[in-house]
Amino acid sequence: MSHRNGIQQRRNSWQDGVYGTNCPIPPGRNFTYVMQFKDQIGSFFYFPSLAFHKAAGGFGGIRVLSRPLIPVPFPPPAGDFTLLVGDWYKANHTSPDGVLINGRGSDGNTFTVDQGRTYRFRICNVGLATSLNIRIQGHTMKLVEVEGSHTLQNIYSSLDVHLAQCYSVLITADQPALDYYIVVSTRFTSTVLTTTATLHYSNSAGRPVGAPPGGPTIQIDWSLNQARSIRPNPQGSYHYGLVNTTRTIRLANSAPVINGKQRYAVNSVSFIPADTPLKVADFYKIPGVFSLGSIPDNPTFGGGYLQTSVMAANFRDYVEIVFENYENTMQSWHIDGYSFWIVYPKSWSAIYMPLDNVGMWNIRSEHWARQYLGQQFYLRVYSPANSWRDENPIPRNALLCGRASGRRTRPL
Repeated sequence: MSHRNGIQQRRNSWQDGVYGTNCPIPPGRNFTYVMQFKDQIGSFFYFPSLAFHKAAGGFGGIRVLSRPLIPVPFPPPAGDFTLLVGDWYKANHTSPDGVLINGRGSDGNTFTVDQGRTYRFRICNVGLATSLNIRIQGHTMKLVEVEGSHTLQNIYSSLDVHLAQCYSVLITADQPALDYYIVVSTRFTSTVLTTTATLHYSNSAGRPVGAPPGGPTIQIDWSLNQARSIRPNPQGSYHYGLVNTTRTIRLANSAPVINGKQRYAVNSVSFIPADTPLKVADFYKIPGVFSLGSIPDNPTFGGGYLQTSVMAANFRDYVEIVFENYENTMQSWHIDGYSFWIVYPKSWSAIYMPLDNVGMWNIRSEHWARQYLGQQFYLRVYSPANSWRDENPIPRNALLCGRASGRRTRPL
C-alpha cells in the first residue's frame, strides 16, 4: 500500500493509501491509484504505509510542476535535484545507526552543476524518527517552497528538516570551481550522526577543501526561531481572526503504558486498527467497525486506553486545532487531506483549518514508532448531501477486505 505524503487528495480519500481508507494490496496483485494533483505545485514523496515497510525503503520523490504559462515566484532553475534524507537502522528502532541521502551513505551521491547557474534542490526527510539538518559548504540556500506552498524567500546557511517535511531551495553555483560538501546530520540526538554528498562543479579543479561544515546539534531555540521565520508567500488567504471558528479541537500526545506495554496516544486514546478499513466500512454502513466520537476533542490527562478512534466533523466547518506537546520530544504531525505541522518539546502549535475536503482522513505522528503504536486517529469529514460534487465515488477497482469482502463497488 502506497501513500503520497502531503498530496491533499481533494474529494478523494479513497486514494489516500493508508489502512483506514484502503485494503492492502495482496501479494502478486496490482492496484492503480487514480488522483488529481490539484493546486499543489511543489515537492512531496511517496512511501509504503503498512507496518514498518517504510524502514526498508520503497519511497521516492514526487515533483508537481506548474502548467506551461502559469508562473511561479522565481526564475526557472537550470536543473532540479531531489534529496531524500533519512535516518537508518540496522537492528532496532530505538537509535539510528546512520544517515542516508537517496539511499546511500557518505560520498554516495554527486550532484553536478555549472558555475554561475542556479539550481533547485528538493529536500525531504523520509526517515523514521529523527530531525535532520542540511547545509552546503560555501553556499547559502534560498527557501522557495514547503510542501506545495511558496514561501517568503529567506536565505539560510543551514536548514532543519523534520520528519516527513519537504523543502525546495535555490542554490547558486557562485563559488570557485571546486567540489563542495553537502552535509546532513542528526538533530536532538545524544550522538550526532553525519553523512555527506558532493556538489560538483562541472569545471571543478579538485575535491572539497577542508572539513565538512558543522551544524547545530541539540539547540531547540535555534530550530524554533528558524521555524518561525518560514512563512507562506501571501497569495490570497483567509483573514485570520475575522473568520469565526465553529469548533476548537485540542490534541495532546502522550506515551502511556497499556496492559504492560509501551503505547502512544492522542488525548489518552491509543489507536488500534480495525479488521476493515474505516472508509470502506463507512461506505457500506457496516456496523461494529468503529464509533464516531470515540476520541474526545480535548485532552483528558487520564490513563491511556485502546480504541479504533474516529472523530466526527462536518463539511465546511472552520476549526481551530491546537497540538499540545507536554513531552520532551519533537512532534511531527500530518493531517491527510490537508497539511503538516511540527510541535517543539513542551510547547503547542495552533492552526486554523477549513474542513473543505470530505473524506476519512488520517491524523498521525510522523515518528513512525509512535504512529505504529497508536499515536494516530481518523477525522471523518462528512457531507449529508452525499453528492459527487463533494466527494468522488468509490473507485471501480477498489479492493475489498475484512467485513466488506464479496461486496460490489460500482458497475464497470
